[in-house]
Amino acid sequence: MVARDEKVEGLFALALAMQGTRQGLTLADIQERFSVSRRTAERMRNSAERVFPQLEQANPGEIPKRWRIPFGAANSLLQTSAEELADLELAIKNLRRDNLIDAADRLTGLRAKIMAMQKPTTLRAIEPDLDVLVEAEGFALRPGPKPSISPTVLSSLKQAIAACVKVRLHYRQRETGTPSCQIVCPYGFLFGSRHYLVAYSMNTAVRDYRLFSLGNVDRVEVTEWPFTRREDFSLQAYAEKSFGVFQEEPFDVVWRFSKAVAGDVAEFLFHPTQTMEEQSDGTILVRFRAGGATEMCWHLFRWGGNVEILEPPWLAQKFEQMKAPAAARQS
Repeated sequence: MVARDEKVEGLFALALAMQGTRQGLTLADIQERFSVSRRTAERMRNSAERVFPQLEQANPGEIPKRWRIPFGAANSLLQTSAEELADLELAIKNLRRDNLIDAADRLTGLRAKIMAMQKPTTLRAIEPDLDVLVEAEGFALRPGPKPSISPTVLSSLKQAIAACVKVRLHYRQRETGTPSCQIVCPYGFLFGSRHYLVAYSMNTAVRDYRLFSLGNVDRVEVTEWPFTRREDFSLQAYAEKSFGVFQEEPFDVVWRFSKAVAGDVAEFLFHPTQTMEEQSDGTILVRFRAGGATEMCWHLFRWGGNVEILEPPWLAQKFEQMKAPAAARQS
């Protein structure tokens, strides 16, 4: 029964995906989206065609063939669950916690549209469960100050990113508060405990990608000067160069965690490129390549005496040096 239910759910998901695309889906798209073989992708497409005779080829006479379901044909499948709405509510709360008010407001509007599209009988069925799920989702505000971001600044930067035009950034240095004005090519954002703009600085002394704390941007002037996004730049790859947000030259690290915390470590994502090796004595080795030595040390404090830095030796030395003042304060 479980396998059959999974097949039905997969068919419904495929039908919605086929209705939600103008270009249509190829068999390769279905393979990638559902992690199935080509033969299974063919069976899924054939099943969709039997259930939805409106299935059509979006690019007649072209190869590869692209399949889609005309708008409205699969609307009967658009049932929203209490779990989905609870997850949406949690996302809104997280955005408000991080002071991303514009994004939270947009998701709030989306939630209202979704609720308005539901049948009264569906609402009556899901609302009790929704109340319980939202109440059950633990939610705690992070201690300390929230990053303060001007909605005007964020809106202007998004406009410039979409249009690929340079901006004049009026910025205050975090450490000194010294004001500056510089021309940058905005590429995207990194959101975390602090929120950053990733931009290419046109300053002749820099000419490289830099992080700008959004809380320190006073004003943004969107210019009419276009720039061409470099095809070899990946925001994801840029973020993965570092353990946190501070960009340093990446280096190979190896950490050994004791058997006492092996269970927790096995479920922990330290870095997107990490590998884990369980040793015969029950310890776990974690390997990855990134910069951000200071942030690594800060993070490793949480594991107490259950972690040892094997590589590189200078990072192990730095970790011990940073532990000394903390130990002195506790004594």
